[in-house]
Amino acid sequence: MGKLKGKQYRELLEPLEVELVVMARWAAATGARILVLFEGRDTAGKGGAIKAVASRINPRQCRTVALTKPDTHEAGQWYFQRYVPHLPGKGEIVLFDRSWYNRAGVEKVMGFASDAEVEKFLAETPAFEKLLVDDGILLFKYWLTCDQEKQEERLAERLDDPLKRWKLSPIDLVARTQYDAYTKAREAMLEATHTEHAPWTLVDFDDQKRGRLTLIRDLLDRLPDTHVDPAEVAFEPLGHAPLKEEFGVIRPIEPFPV
Repeated sequence: MGKLKGKQYRELLEPLEVELVVMARWAAATGARILVLFEGRDTAGKGGAIKAVASRINPRQCRTVALTKPDTHEAGQWYFQRYVPHLPGKGEIVLFDRSWYNRAGVEKVMGFASDAEVEKFLAETPAFEKLLVDDGILLFKYWLTCDQEKQEERLAERLDDPLKRWKLSPIDLVARTQYDAYTKAREAMLEATHTEHAPWTLVDFDDQKRGRLTLIRDLLDRLPDTHVDPAEVAFEPLGHAPLKEEFGVIRPIEPFPV
């Protein structure tokens, strides 16, 4: 299967974007609460996938959550506590750019959590997620996969591109030497938390464009019938010639020179 070109990708993405907008309209009309977790290796493409899902949806309804490392106060809380305030409310769509699964991934591999803390997390997570699902939250968990060759290419690209260098952290550079360790951590996580009520879905992101399309199609297919007729809006003629902007106090700044 060949790598998707940009033009082909955009043509395939557009109808999916329409369906995502319809899905958002359905969520607003029914009060559905949609929660999507994006996990995976560094450089797999979580940010691009989230952008592809959210770009056409009203940002007041669809929000992305990307938490920094816990501060001293948060570190002393129940582990799941700082994630709870970000869960979706009625009619909301929330996309987690990494989630509570940090504990089973980077915290385990990099030694930020003890073995006992990781084991406790893996034991508690199915129960925590069952509470969410039983309360009506539609929970989707995606793990984005990529081979180490692709990971190395993308890390090098981040290093060379001043617009992407902010994505490259010291942890990323250390993590690249722990590819096998992350694989083992992922498998242990799946073994403990791939449940009937909150299953995992793995998506191949060696080709990020194809991966986005695959993920969005899967997400849409797993939702119930989301058709809701759009509200009718009467668009009447102005009844006069369109008005020009007028300025009294201050004027706009000079346009960007071309």
